[in-house]
Amino acid sequence: MSKKVLITGADGFIGSHLTELLVSKGYNVTALAQYNSFNNWGWLEQSSILKDIDVVTGDVRDPFFCDDITKGIDTVYHLAALIAIPYSYTAPQSYVETNVNGTLNICKAALRNNVSRVIHTSTSEVYGTAQYVPIDEKHPLQPQSPYSASKISADMMAMSFYNSFQLPLTTARPFNTYGPRQSARAVIPTIITQLAQGAKAIKLGDLRPTRDFNYVVDTCHGFLALAESEKTIGQTVNIGSNHEISIGDTFSLIKKIMNVEAEVILDEVRIRPENSEVHRLWCDNSLIKQLTNYQPQVNIEEGLKKTVEWFMNQDNLKKYKANIYNV
Repeated sequence: MSKKVLITGADGFIGSHLTELLVSKGYNVTALAQYNSFNNWGWLEQSSILKDIDVVTGDVRDPFFCDDITKGIDTVYHLAALIAIPYSYTAPQSYVETNVNGTLNICKAALRNNVSRVIHTSTSEVYGTAQYVPIDEKHPLQPQSPYSASKISADMMAMSFYNSFQLPLTTARPFNTYGPRQSARAVIPTIITQLAQGAKAIKLGDLRPTRDFNYVVDTCHGFLALAESEKTIGQTVNIGSNHEISIGDTFSLIKKIMNVEAEVILDEVRIRPENSEVHRLWCDNSLIKQLTNYQPQVNIEEGLKKTVEWFMNQDNLKKYKANIYNV
């Protein structure tokens, strides 16, 4: 396989797993990590495939840089984004600059350099609280946080390049992904790391919202399936499990897997503003099944067991600060 792919955000949680998957499939991978003076490549640092990829560092906010790294590329997987919802309340402009302008820069560069496929990454947060379930791609979009507003804007910008310039683009809309390497700002690592460090009173926010959790390897296979199907060009496609579970039930399941006893303490700083909380997400994944051969393989209990096993490795656990609220 000589196809050259670029993964923006390859140093992140999903991006690092996607990088490993594409290398295993024989793709020639250029991995973009955000520039920093420590020359740290994020989660790629501990990956076994470093010798098999070309790592570049930079920032998607720079249009000249985006133009340079897309030259000679066949497929771009655009994952680079700011994703933490609480931080978007504090720094909304940075979300516009990275998520909206960064997407614009990647699309312009891909068009200029005749990239054959662009997979733009959305999020289920753009749907807001479900008006009906399961949520299909026709569900209204609701900007319930500056983060979701920036992703709605990025999605529209990306799709405008398909409609206006015939850029062969697909918007991948994954629901809540979890697994090894996920940031502690997410609820599943928050629960696991507190329990793993012996806490008996676990600090969490609202336990009532429901989510459609997807194991990270399944999400990555969804990205690949979308890129390998011509039928998905010009489409926005959900990636999810079609399974709904509450945060409270997720907590109970993790406790069972880890064989520990603990209770939840409501931490007020983890509560979203009233109109910003997304109370229900449940994915209708029928479109991706219709357009590709995609089928999620890992159920929630199996995925949580794999995730707990990774976090219980002390070398991994020590990278997390379970005693603070990670924004």
